[in-house]
Amino acid sequence: MSELCNEKLVYGNLVNGRWMESASGNVITVTSPVDGSFIGEIQAVSKEEVDEVIRYSKEGLSSWAGVPIFEKARILYKAAEILEERAEEIADILMMEIAKDRKSSVSEVKRTADFLRFTADAGKSLEGIAVSGENFPGGSRNKISYVRRVPLGTVLAISPFNYPINLSASKIGPALMGGNTVILKPATQGAISALHLVKALQDAGLPEGVLQTVTGKGSEIGDYIVTHENINFINFTGSTEVGRHLSKISCMTPLLLELGGKDAALVLEDADLKYAASNIVEGAFSYSGQRCTAVKRIITTDKIADQLVDMLKTGIEKLAVGDPRDNVVVTPLIDQKAADFAEFLIQDAIAKGAELIVGNKREGNLVYPTLLDKVTVDMEIAWKEPFSPILPIIRVKDMDEAVEIANRSEYGLQTSVFTKDINKAFRIAEKLEVGTVQINNKTERGPDHFPFLGVKASGMGTQGVKYSIEAMTRPKAITINLTE
Repeated sequence: MSELCNEKLVYGNLVNGRWMESASGNVITVTSPVDGSFIGEIQAVSKEEVDEVIRYSKEGLSSWAGVPIFEKARILYKAAEILEERAEEIADILMMEIAKDRKSSVSEVKRTADFLRFTADAGKSLEGIAVSGENFPGGSRNKISYVRRVPLGTVLAISPFNYPINLSASKIGPALMGGNTVILKPATQGAISALHLVKALQDAGLPEGVLQTVTGKGSEIGDYIVTHENINFINFTGSTEVGRHLSKISCMTPLLLELGGKDAALVLEDADLKYAASNIVEGAFSYSGQRCTAVKRIITTDKIADQLVDMLKTGIEKLAVGDPRDNVVVTPLIDQKAADFAEFLIQDAIAKGAELIVGNKREGNLVYPTLLDKVTVDMEIAWKEPFSPILPIIRVKDMDEAVEIANRSEYGLQTSVFTKDINKAFRIAEKLEVGTVQINNKTERGPDHFPFLGVKASGMGTQGVKYSIEAMTRPKAITINLTE
């Protein structure tokens, strides 16, 4: 194959500058979670083909590392321009492949273009430093260390289904600016969208072997590529279960892990309830809650809970639900298994005494936005990440108990605190065991140059443009010893 796919929508992998079908002839059919329609076929590559891709990455490493930074940046600028030109086309694929509404699909492509531009700018600002030996006691000004950042080598980027364009680019862009070669392994659902991103980068002028892709079954090639001796860094976004597995088997290969979350919104009694309710509804239900940073529980007191529930119910009932092509907010979940899990969480909570305010309706893998009040800590929904449009409300006696319950979670990604008292907000924020505390705003990922990280079961390492470049490079010191 010379191009991304053929007339039968069989997509190849980018291997050393060419779009190739697997020699095995094995493919995986990708169908739409919206209506079951055929989206395309992707390759199911073999371990031998993985070896070949890694070999090409190693061969391209020295030449790419030697490309001037301004030239690397020029390619990313061009890729951003191409993405914007193809935004509508790629958004159409996103809509049907992962059931993301059209507005969010277009936004993801354009946000990715902005990300690539910012990454190029950040890469150009990376400079080496000179350190004088005389600064340390007993040192000498005749000893100078020149320190600069150098690439780690070949980066394996593993992206998830929910943001296949943006969360692929957030790995690829910083890795390339750091001088690394990259192998992208996208999730099966979302892979076709991710391959269109790679095509844009290829068309922008990336040399052969610098960026390549592998698609296939994780059960067959997943552990093999992760444990390959010639993979120098693993950048993964996905479930905590898989992240823990990668951490166990990676054997001293550095990792950057973006995993699950159980992000809480703590609503204090002095909060602007109307604002908080509107903000939380958006944070909980956009893209059907299929985001690691979605608001996944509200913790508040009895004094304001009833009033907050009424406002939330009003907001939820206004949400458009259905086919992503119809400009809705809540769309079908990625598959039936996800919908089954959502239904289990709802039924478990109701059986244990939770009060259903709105929702608990399902049509296939379309789960309607559901609000559950008076959720208690013995219910699964209090602790499990639903990755679906379910919002539980946990009532507590005070904010000390709210913080305790928030921190009891195995996850530690983000928490929101809604209050008019900034001093109180900071005191609570200091106690929360998360990577980021949002004051008077829903939990969310961006802006992309902010540090983005999770603690506990939510991840390892720090993302954000500058932080990602630094994670995928290392300092190298050259010490100059001057003679008298």
